[in-house]
Amino acid sequence: MKSEELKRNTIVEKLNDFSELVMFKHSVFSLPFIFIAMLVAAHGWFGWKLLFLGTLAAVTARNFAMGVNRYLDRDIDILNPRTKGRPSVDGRVSNTQMIVFIIVNALLFVLVAYFINTLAFKLSIPILAVLGAYTVFKRFSAAAHLILGISLGLAPIAGVVAVSAEITAWSVYLAVGVMFWVAGFDLLYSLQDIEFDKANELHSVPSRFGAKNTMHIAKFFHLLAVAFWALFVVDAGLGVWAQLSVLFAALMLGYEHYLVNKDFTKIDRAFFTVNGYLGFVFLLFIIMEVI
Repeated sequence: MKSEELKRNTIVEKLNDFSELVMFKHSVFSLPFIFIAMLVAAHGWFGWKLLFLGTLAAVTARNFAMGVNRYLDRDIDILNPRTKGRPSVDGRVSNTQMIVFIIVNALLFVLVAYFINTLAFKLSIPILAVLGAYTVFKRFSAAAHLILGISLGLAPIAGVVAVSAEITAWSVYLAVGVMFWVAGFDLLYSLQDIEFDKANELHSVPSRFGAKNTMHIAKFFHLLAVAFWALFVVDAGLGVWAQLSVLFAALMLGYEHYLVNKDFTKIDRAFFTVNGYLGFVFLLFIIMEVI
């Protein structure tokens, strides 16, 4: 009896280690915008099948991206006091386990795309290539922040493809908005590592242009995000609730910059809390709009 309980505890601990490895709770950033795109494309409820397949595709794609990031970044993470306790560094998840995790999630993503539709299947490999590019990019270019933005910006494109097997203009506006939103808050988040990046010759906007200029660039990116989301609302022919979603997003992003400008120690609060609420409230407004 004790051996079975010990085995269960070991499995739970390992699952927790993998959850921490990929920071599973951060899925809140991409999932709402997949469902926003699916709701608008379907003009309402898109069905339980696509809900299941869309969620599975989003989770496996993100697991793949984070797995690649953690595996390739081991040499960097072990040197950074903020990241040296990650499971990929402290031995809780071995290199072999990470490789298996990456391969399994990649295969699952492609398989799920196959069951969605032909276009989704054709795009699955190129999407995985983009998702894996972020870690490599940040070793030689400060544009890595935008690559991360593109990675999450693919979410609404994938949502439209899942529902209608096409890429619409409004979905591109929505995706570009997500790209600038993510790139902007990643710039703010990377302020925490500005000295570490300088010391280790890592390419980031803060290490290259300084904290003050980084905050200006982040504000500009977030202004662009709001502008492209407004274009999405107009091009998709949406009404008052969707317009309110853009207004709410603008207010939340303004509050995020207020927190960071006031105190750098509030970066985590700005990053996780504000951006998490932004995505879900945006989704709620779109649900009110289309359903």
